[in-house]
Amino acid sequence: MATTLTPAKAPTRTGTLLAILCAAPLLVILNYSTPLILAPQTAAHLHASATGQTWIINAISLGLAVPLLTSGSLADNHGRRRVLVFGAWLFAAAVLLAALAPNTLVFVAARIIQGAASAALLTSSLGIMGAAFTGADDRRRATAVYGAMLGLGVGVGGVLAALLGTAWGWNGPYWLYAAAAVGLALAARAVLPESRAEHPRRADVAGTITLGLGVAALMSSLTLGRQGWSDPLVIALLIAAAVATAAFVLVQLRGREPMLDPGLFARPAFLVASLGALVTGIAVISMMSYLPTVYQSETHLGPIETAAMIAIWSTSAFVVSLQVKRIALTPGMLLALALLVAGAGSALLVGLSGGWSWWHAVPALLVAGAGYGAANPALTRLSIDSVPADRGGMGSGVNNTMRYIGTAAGIPIIATLTDAVGTDGALWICAAIAALAAAGFALLIRRA
Repeated sequence: MATTLTPAKAPTRTGTLLAILCAAPLLVILNYSTPLILAPQTAAHLHASATGQTWIINAISLGLAVPLLTSGSLADNHGRRRVLVFGAWLFAAAVLLAALAPNTLVFVAARIIQGAASAALLTSSLGIMGAAFTGADDRRRATAVYGAMLGLGVGVGGVLAALLGTAWGWNGPYWLYAAAAVGLALAARAVLPESRAEHPRRADVAGTITLGLGVAALMSSLTLGRQGWSDPLVIALLIAAAVATAAFVLVQLRGREPMLDPGLFARPAFLVASLGALVTGIAVISMMSYLPTVYQSETHLGPIETAAMIAIWSTSAFVVSLQVKRIALTPGMLLALALLVAGAGSALLVGLSGGWSWWHAVPALLVAGAGYGAANPALTRLSIDSVPADRGGMGSGVNNTMRYIGTAAGIPIIATLTDAVGTDGALWICAAIAALAAAGFALLIRRA
């Protein structure tokens, strides 16, 4: 099946097109990273409880995970540029709401809306990239740069959060990101070509509802579980998550035009892309998202030092993402190697919670960042290559859904593990998950 690509109002240079597309994930990750650095200050201003602080960090992942598949289908059916522009405007409004939030509830609601807007930005930008960059070499270079933005955004976001938080307060970064989102909306509307699927599919309302309920129930149960897993509400939410997930699978299997085509899982590349994104979310992104809060508490690092820590990790990720196009590996094998390196980085971080040392931290963060940096372009390329051209938004939606379900579920899981077995124990578990996944993906790719 084909995808239609309509030109913008004026011919667009490839570099300009790529710059605007890459601005979307960069902005999403800049905003995502802010509470990782300013969580204690934000929680103090909003008078948040321990559970509230977890929601401050995790709410955007919930907002991202639920609508990713839906936004991917909407982008394919109704126009990827249209969805990107709408997402940018919604993003700006939600960021302003967070900046003005008077309490934890409003802030968390704003972050969930930001997640939904971020989902629209990610799926539509990657869908446009798949339609615009069709040559193998062009696509490899484009996905390397796009993936590099995911690493760059974490580091730059951490630095901006620390600097603007010090200068303007806990909500300082949000004013800048709202203005940037407005600029992205205007630039995308003026420059980007429109693209959509040649044969649109009907909206999968039942799939949207069951998936949304399942993810929301799962995230809520995992977050509230820190207060006690025997709580009847937590048990009820876990049961609801299982029932809604089963209903979603049934709807997708029986639907004539499901938002997630079950037949895609027969493709080894698609299976590796989906499970790889899930593992990356749980074992890599979640661990690195929660570590700043742990280290600020256990080693008394301040916002500037924490931002420096994140900047080292993300700079390594950014540099490696740009260079992986030179590595002669298939995307699946590159992902396996990336998870192995990321797992080694987690193992090297063991011991820092007991006594901070930059001599210990810097090499470990460089290795961990290198693994994450190699995983991003591998997942980006797999999400495009593993689906038909007509379903670029679906491929992006599934990949990002799995990544952010992993992240949203992983953060409360990591928090619980840290409470139970300590920071070092949680790091060893994440390292083991990454290593086992790497071995499994390598075997799956070789047998395909």
